[in-house]
Amino acid sequence: MTSENAPGSRWSDLDRPPLNASALRRALLQPGGLWTSFDIVPATGSTNSDLAAKAGSVPEGAVLVAEEQTAGRGRLDRSWTAPARSGLFLSVLLRPGPQVPVERYGWLPLLTGVAVATGLSRAAGVDMSLKWPNDLLVTVGGEERKTGGILAERAGDGGVVIGMGINVTLREDELPVPSAGSLALANAVSTDRDPLLRAVLRSLEQWYGKWREAGGDAGLSGVQEAYAAGCATLGRRVRAELPGDRSVTGEAIALDGAGRLVLATGDGTRETVGAGDIVHLRPAG
Repeated sequence: MTSENAPGSRWSDLDRPPLNASALRRALLQPGGLWTSFDIVPATGSTNSDLAAKAGSVPEGAVLVAEEQTAGRGRLDRSWTAPARSGLFLSVLLRPGPQVPVERYGWLPLLTGVAVATGLSRAAGVDMSLKWPNDLLVTVGGEERKTGGILAERAGDGGVVIGMGINVTLREDELPVPSAGSLALANAVSTDRDPLLRAVLRSLEQWYGKWREAGGDAGLSGVQEAYAAGCATLGRRVRAELPGDRSVTGEAIALDGAGRLVLATGDGTRETVGAGDIVHLRPAG
């Protein structure tokens, strides 16, 4: 056994080579483009926390990628862990102002969902859908499985850090929960993380550019229509588990102008959900 294949080395799993930082920088850091810096670290607790901590000293478009996250966070402070180099774990810093009103920032995680799903569908050849508000779904063995998530957090003066975690080569015996999935388990035509990462960031640059040019108007920019078209939650009977140990059950019928989910309940009323967990109660269609 050569030293580079020794257990614990960065090449110990030959199915999971490291990302090529120099090639990715050449591809992504273009004059006049959104992305202004690109850094990869071998491991960290949370890319969101690291990027947020230096948000005041770096320009918009900073990208931080980790080959492994040891304390990655999802919504509601849930943990997100995965084997080293088994996925894409990254955060980006955006500053939408001054042309985008702060009250429209709530669209950023939904916009990111559209961008990631669009980019990965093309690059990995996998049908992806979105579970409101920020989960990325694939189909594995006829079942919907979560293969990724998005977390947006305010950072510094006018900054927003958006974190993305995407399972790429996670195997069945590595899944943290049975409802998790990966691009590989969904029979992706490619699990090469370099082109997948390029596709995600280029798609995000395109969608963010359209949204910002439209002043953050999700309808005018096409973000609202694209999210609704790819959203597996709409048209489903769902249970919304809300803050304060309250829940509402109904059919998810629409997204409002602020990106909130509108439910039609059994008693004929409509309830708008801006935060909470959504449980799909029956399959789409």
